[in-house]
Amino acid sequence: MLMRKRRTAIGAAVLAGAATLAACGSGSGGNDAGGSTSALASSDGKPAASSISWPAPVDASARVKAAGLPMLGQEGQVLHIHNHLDVFVDGMAVTVPAEIGIDTAKQQISPLHTHDTSGVVHIESPVQTDFTLGEFMTEWNVSISKSVLGPLKTGGGKDLRVYVNGKEQSGDPAALKLVAHDEIAVVYGVPGDKVRVPSSYDWPQGL
Repeated sequence: MLMRKRRTAIGAAVLAGAATLAACGSGSGGNDAGGSTSALASSDGKPAASSISWPAPVDASARVKAAGLPMLGQEGQVLHIHNHLDVFVDGMAVTVPAEIGIDTAKQQISPLHTHDTSGVVHIESPVQTDFTLGEFMTEWNVSISKSVLGPLKTGGGKDLRVYVNGKEQSGDPAALKLVAHDEIAVVYGVPGDKVRVPSSYDWPQGL
């Protein structure tokens, strides 16, 4: 029943941003339910928001092409998984925007996309294959490497660390494979920034 609802919802999802919340279940409750937290928290207990804003690209299709991925007429069904991404800059949370990988004008969608600002990354592909953090960040137009996060570079006392389920990773973060229900945290800043790196995400029912 859930899968049938998802197929029905995808047409509306790519036509209007609000309708995307209905497709393959909404992840909008995850962060509010305590999925990720920072020591620099606001009074309501949520992570303090960064002043940095990296919006979803205007031309989603161009960014998906840059990532080497196809645009689809509907969400794929062969591979259907989700993971969660947190981004922290200087101890504060940067919002992962809605509709990364969704071209509403062309009514097309990448197999790698977001529906809302929860940080839930949807992987819905018509073929069984691996997807990477680098592909997603390319779609977002926020480059990532061992020394770069978008316009930010390491050095001068600042570094870039990537964690999966609370465990720090080595190697090129762009090559990190996206695995079902992994909690990925990208942390940029001085090592002394008080960021409580999340080790898991509170997944809503259905995801």
